[in-house]
Amino acid sequence: MAIHVPHIISSKKVPKGYFAVYVGENQKRFVIPISFLNQPSFQDLLGMSQEEFGYSHPTGGLTIPCNEDIFLDVTSRLNYCKSAHTFL
Repeated sequence: MAIHVPHIISSKKVPKGYFAVYVGENQKRFVIPISFLNQPSFQDLLGMSQEEFGYSHPTGGLTIPCNEDIFLDVTSRLNYCKSAHTFL
């Protein structure tokens, strides 16, 4: 089974249709598609963020207080589902 890693963009600019999040203890930055916002599994991560930080995020961006491995697992599944629907 192949592992899909979220589309990560390294530049400081965020392309249209994407947004930046900061994940884990080291606040690693990921740029992910806004389409993830509609997905229940990603909404669970947003709920964790809201519980811990409210609407005030220390980095100025959206901070998700979970382990990077969990974040990568969730976004990998979302990327897989997204690509699977493309072929249907």
